[in-house]
Amino acid sequence: MTDKPYASIVAAWEGCLRLYGDSAPGVGWLRNDAELRYRIMLDLLRSASDVTLLDFGCGASHFYEFIRQRRLNGIGYSGLDVSPSFLELSRRKFPEVTYYQVDLLDDDATVPVFDYVVMNGIFTYRGRLSDDQMFDYMCRLVRRVASRTRVGLAFNAMSMHVDSQRADLFHVSLDRVLGFLSREISRHVVVRHDYSLYEFTVYVYLEPTIGAGTAKRLVDCVAKA
Repeated sequence: MTDKPYASIVAAWEGCLRLYGDSAPGVGWLRNDAELRYRIMLDLLRSASDVTLLDFGCGASHFYEFIRQRRLNGIGYSGLDVSPSFLELSRRKFPEVTYYQVDLLDDDATVPVFDYVVMNGIFTYRGRLSDDQMFDYMCRLVRRVASRTRVGLAFNAMSMHVDSQRADLFHVSLDRVLGFLSREISRHVVVRHDYSLYEFTVYVYLEPTIGAGTAKRLVDCVAKA
């Protein structure tokens, strides 16, 4: 792990855990906004009944706690992280959950296919990586995650539309992200830029949310009006 460019990002999150313990700051959310992100990530799901979900970069499994508090028992949750420290904590808290210690960018790495994958906070902090290095990392990882997804995936990054940009965060153009997704993953994308944080979330669906037949009927209605 230490020879990989993104190892510094993992090390930064592990430093937060050592400093703040099992808390929102302990997984890198220094403000009181973690629950809002969990709500946004959960909105990816078209159904919360009998679906499987992988929490990619699960950290201390706070997203699982959020799901349990809302009694969403139809979501089959699994977690994945490359950090032994976070996985040890999560497994101790929730021994009933399946966790994976896998770096999907390794050539021989794989995990089962899930209905949904959420990647909350994976692409918000870039540390010492350049913008181009971080964008390359994002593209490589999203390609691999999409191959393990049946229905859709979600990830967030920092918005360019802010008063100021922090040098250690990954502020990226939506056009650049959507260009990559439409070329290589799917053009069926929903952008969430409607919440109070200085970031955006994209939902990437492998099939249309609204079918071509529905769209045609809407066009026909407009034409007849």
